[in-house]
Amino acid sequence: MCGCVEHRWGWRCCAPNPMLFLGLFLSAAPSGLLGEDTRQVSLEVIPGGPQNLLHIRAVGANSTLHYVWSSLGPPAALLVATNTPHSVLRVNWSHLLSPEPDGGLVVLPKDSVQFSSALVFTRLFEFDSTNTSDAAAKPPGKPYPPYSLAEFSWNITNSMDPATLSATFQGHPVHDPNRAFANGSLDFKVQAFSKSGRPAQPPRLLHTADTCQLEVVLVGASPRGNHSLFGLEVVTMAQGPDCPTMQEQHSIDDEYSPAVFQLDQLLWGSLPLGFVQWRPVAFSQKQGVRESAMSCQASLLHPILAYSLPQSPIVRAFFGPQGNFCAFNLTFGASAGPGYWDQHYLSWSMLLGVGPPPVDSLSPLVLGIMAVALGAPGLLLLGGGLVLLLHHKWNSGYHSLN
Repeated sequence: MCGCVEHRWGWRCCAPNPMLFLGLFLSAAPSGLLGEDTRQVSLEVIPGGPQNLLHIRAVGANSTLHYVWSSLGPPAALLVATNTPHSVLRVNWSHLLSPEPDGGLVVLPKDSVQFSSALVFTRLFEFDSTNTSDAAAKPPGKPYPPYSLAEFSWNITNSMDPATLSATFQGHPVHDPNRAFANGSLDFKVQAFSKSGRPAQPPRLLHTADTCQLEVVLVGASPRGNHSLFGLEVVTMAQGPDCPTMQEQHSIDDEYSPAVFQLDQLLWGSLPLGFVQWRPVAFSQKQGVRESAMSCQASLLHPILAYSLPQSPIVRAFFGPQGNFCAFNLTFGASAGPGYWDQHYLSWSMLLGVGPPPVDSLSPLVLGIMAVALGAPGLLLLGGGLVLLLHHKWNSGYHSLN
């Protein structure tokens, strides 16, 4: 089994043996993590405390996925996969809201848990790119003091939509002396899925019943510069001493995200037990058209000390005080081209899920183009061969010399 290797002349790929890959995956993956085509999905704001916890429960024939999205402290997502359709989430609010929240959030039965991890969104960056011409510069301009997302207030109560399995955390800084967010907000739009498909809006990531989508939207906030670029710090749990793997995938198909041929992934485990997946593109308009597409640059994943991070109560409650963390930064846009300054709007989407990430197949459009491109020469050769054969047949009879 092999993949793609970058050589001086481009990417060279060898075809993997699908049966070998399937056999390895089936033997290595816990039975509760094997993908299910459909799930019974429900979402609720967990009662009994502040309106800060959204629980998505996705039940399959042999497994249950629990997504807990929280705005206690910095925005965070906890993902727990179990090998039973009967597992439940239990929240002890008095523990969860205390300075020592250990044990305040559990999934029962405990021995059914096959995989668990978390994402925490800690800071919103802003850079002044006015005098920056190098698109690869790091940082991409003069940094302004970042916004700590642990110091935002969040509202979710009016955005629940069971029909679309979605909800939105809308955030504003608690202290906003410059009134930058007087007419704006930072929104975390969460959506679950009961089966496979694609959203109507770009980048139209392929989702399955084993995934949950997050769309981060910055809208209406006043930038501190004329050409401000924004970024996001993302922290994740490490499975053991090493950070998860960051991976790029390349494709010839760009139908669902025009001019975007890359897919970025964060993978927990060598045969992935879980993943985060996104296209390296953001949009400066709500419609998500090609003209509003901005690049999305991801930094290298690196270990980070827990004490340097704002505490996420749900992460501490589920995993306890011991845990290894890794972080990476996302930067949206460049000094030239579309930017937040166009309409004071920025959106970026990602998928969080269990098992191997969804794999894009070639779209019908691309398959049709390839069929025409490869079929036309074949038809010409076939037609030419028939003409020569018939011509030879017509001239193969006896011809008198007189």
